[in-house]
Amino acid sequence: MNARNRVLQSLNHREPDRVPFDLGGTGLSTIHRTAYGNLRRHLGLPRVEPRVAWVAEQLVVVDEDLAERLAADVRPVLPGAASGFEYAFFDQGEYEAYRDEWGIGWRKPKAGGFYYDMYYHPLVNVGSLDELKAFSFPDPLDEARFATLRTQAKAVAGQGKAVALASPCAGIAEVYSWLRGFEQYYIDLALNPVWVAYMLDRLVEFKSAYWERALAEVGDLVDIAVEADDLGGQNSPLMSPRTYQRLIRPRHQRLFTFIKQQAPVKVFYHTCGAVKKLIPDLIDAGIDILNPVQISAAGMDLGELKREFGRDLVFWGGGVDTQRVLGTAGPEEIRAHVRKNIETLAPGGGFVFATVHDIQANVPPENIMAMWETWREYGAY
Repeated sequence: MNARNRVLQSLNHREPDRVPFDLGGTGLSTIHRTAYGNLRRHLGLPRVEPRVAWVAEQLVVVDEDLAERLAADVRPVLPGAASGFEYAFFDQGEYEAYRDEWGIGWRKPKAGGFYYDMYYHPLVNVGSLDELKAFSFPDPLDEARFATLRTQAKAVAGQGKAVALASPCAGIAEVYSWLRGFEQYYIDLALNPVWVAYMLDRLVEFKSAYWERALAEVGDLVDIAVEADDLGGQNSPLMSPRTYQRLIRPRHQRLFTFIKQQAPVKVFYHTCGAVKKLIPDLIDAGIDILNPVQISAAGMDLGELKREFGRDLVFWGGGVDTQRVLGTAGPEEIRAHVRKNIETLAPGGGFVFATVHDIQANVPPENIMAMWETWREYGAY
């Protein structure tokens, strides 16, 4: 059984020969450049300049030699940056900073910084709906976004791997929160629902234009369409289910339905946090795959999730807790933890093994390999 068939079996809630494994198949299941370099050295692989595809988090595209060494079953296909846009880094005192194509400002401490955090939100001071409407979006149909999609997808398909096609930006709710700033975003959810509805509708249009063109190019090769927001905190959703149902779910449903109309793909949806209360609505909105399955958050017990939602959802993640285990526990504790998670999520298929979100900069390579070796030992059906 090749990798793609293995993944498709699991996505269709059947048991393949083994649990599929993902490292680097999406920007939500990859690895920080520091940990990546350490892992390559640990495995005796040649030193390479890491290809940082997700700049803010400094996350890399996993090279083919490491993907093969770890028997990864999924590979990413990434849209290009819009023509005329380049990451222009500039000095900001103690920080190195840049603006993304939406005009959002990001900066990283020069001394000891691992990530870029947002510091500038272009719509934070907007005072009227007319001002909001005047904001200029990037072009979703810029030719540069699509220039290499076919080449990338054919290369992945030629390897017999599952193809995961990325979106050109974060999810509709997340992009709005970044443009507006978190404080104003939550005020808008409560007091300015017309503003939220307007911007989310525009973002659905932006996304739909991209997905229509991208899947026209490579829909015959793509297995998974990747979308992502963050709807949960450590202890609860970041909004009430009622707010999600009223403002966001109808737009999610429109977008996810549109994506599936373009090609026979599964919709992969990422949201961190304690989102169990939102899962029924996410299923109704049309997601097929939930990532990262943050088992360290409140209410995210794997056994309960599998029993309650395992018929409707594929769990992509949940293999090892990156918040409290992978970076700090010893190899034996990691092995016991990973074995338990596999035994909970694997029965009946519907599980792709991945870390709970990306592997962080401080994770020792020995811990990554303890995780991987346990998957190899206990992931067979």
